[in-house]
Amino acid sequence: MTTFPGSARVETVMGTPVSVDIRTALPARELTPLLDDAFAWLRWVDDTFSPAREDSQIRRLNRGQTIRQIPEIIEVLHRCDELREATGGWFDARINGVIDPSGYIKGWALERLSRALSQAGAVDHRITAGGDIRVRGSVAPGRRWRVPLRDPRTGAVRKVVAAHDLGIATSGGSPVVNPLTGQRRRGLGSVTVLGPDLGVADAYATAMYAMGPALARRFAKRLADEGPYRTLIVSLDGQEVAEYGGAETRLAG
Repeated sequence: MTTFPGSARVETVMGTPVSVDIRTALPARELTPLLDDAFAWLRWVDDTFSPAREDSQIRRLNRGQTIRQIPEIIEVLHRCDELREATGGWFDARINGVIDPSGYIKGWALERLSRALSQAGAVDHRITAGGDIRVRGSVAPGRRWRVPLRDPRTGAVRKVVAAHDLGIATSGGSPVVNPLTGQRRRGLGSVTVLGPDLGVADAYATAMYAMGPALARRFAKRLADEGPYRTLIVSLDGQEVAEYGGAETRLAG
């Protein structure tokens, strides 16, 4: 079987191991700086947006302190407001007066990184960070990436996705804050959203996981009717699996 040479690297960023796997046949003198820049970007995002970091811009904003004029902060907060409207308030980066874009920022950062890699010529790649995955191009000549969708609680493979260009976000495995009440809840096993923008998929998965079974199914059906986002919902007991949507991806059970 013919494979791409490429290069891969794993580092811990944003509290989770992040893997960047580039399969495009580029010389090492180009691949190494690309990977350096990729993880520098992710560290910058974490330093800027993490509400847990004492010196992050989001932490300063929550304390009412002045922050640097960074276009990405305006972009992220504006997009989070749009996603709050789109989900009827079930995704909200502002809970109890505290700004926390964590349900969007990782997917957004990986989506931005994927686009940057493509623009730099590394058109065949997979980026993985916890439940967020972004694939582009091919894993080998003529072959789609095959991505197992794992249960975040057990690691069991629920489905396998084959795609050339797709964002995949999974929420689950632990309680989530209900943004409408501020209380922690756990009504579903997991929610996986697949679509063209990983940041949006991340926010949708977070929102539906917070909604609980009935509302999540209704919202997933609406997404499937309106556009390219596909949803996989697993019940709290892990027995019931519901799929919504028919994106241009191949799913195997």
